[in-house]
Amino acid sequence: MRALQIAATGMMAQQTNVEVISNNIANMSTTGFKRRRAEFEDLIYQNLRRVGSQSSENGSILPSGAQIGLGVKTAAIYRIGEQGSLSQTDNRFDLAIRGNGFFQVQLPSGETAYTRDGTFGLSAEGQLVTSEGFQVLPAITVPAAAVDVTINAAGEVLAKLDGQTNPQNVGQIQTAIFANEGGLEQTGDNMLLATPASGQPQLAAAGQPGHGQVLQGFIETSNVNVVQEITQLITAQRAYEMNSKVITAGDEMLSTLSRMR
Repeated sequence: MRALQIAATGMMAQQTNVEVISNNIANMSTTGFKRRRAEFEDLIYQNLRRVGSQSSENGSILPSGAQIGLGVKTAAIYRIGEQGSLSQTDNRFDLAIRGNGFFQVQLPSGETAYTRDGTFGLSAEGQLVTSEGFQVLPAITVPAAAVDVTINAAGEVLAKLDGQTNPQNVGQIQTAIFANEGGLEQTGDNMLLATPASGQPQLAAAGQPGHGQVLQGFIETSNVNVVQEITQLITAQRAYEMNSKVITAGDEMLSTLSRMR
């Protein structure tokens, strides 16, 4: 009774689908979060009659064979890199990227991580850091005597010092782009790591060709569409129920066989 196993793979696939959707909904308020989509592919097939084989001694060919599929499996869970909405915060160290690119962050392990979450602040030494206290790369230190800080679209950090007319350039934010953003590894805390699938980061100042601009006083919200996610959740639930009914039908068929005398 192949139907039991086939339907079981369908239920497991829809369970994975629901888990992906639930994670999207749970992160609908997470800064810089990118929604995900589960993709599935069919399993191998059993050939009862192989298509294209000879059906007689005179060389006649089967125009179509007889193949039975064995179910479904999860192929990938893609990250959708669509730009999220920009929300104004009026915090001078909150930054958002309008367009392509990621901020660079140095993790405690020494690795460089990448993020779209620009909720930054200053450390005790005046360095630009994330909400977790991780240093933003390249290192930027704002003088303690600065009375105002402006970050322009090119990522230049300009500090206005008391008694000076012209602001002082204390650094420039660089953004990283990848040939395959979907190949980045999600590690939690809104951080991603480069992998062989993503390729090496291409670094440049914000606003350069292929790199998005930096907006000061804004953050990028999640790109989760709640209506779309709820619709997909209902579809996944219905598919799960239909697969469970196949298992019920298969069990009833086996019961009928066992009762035969």
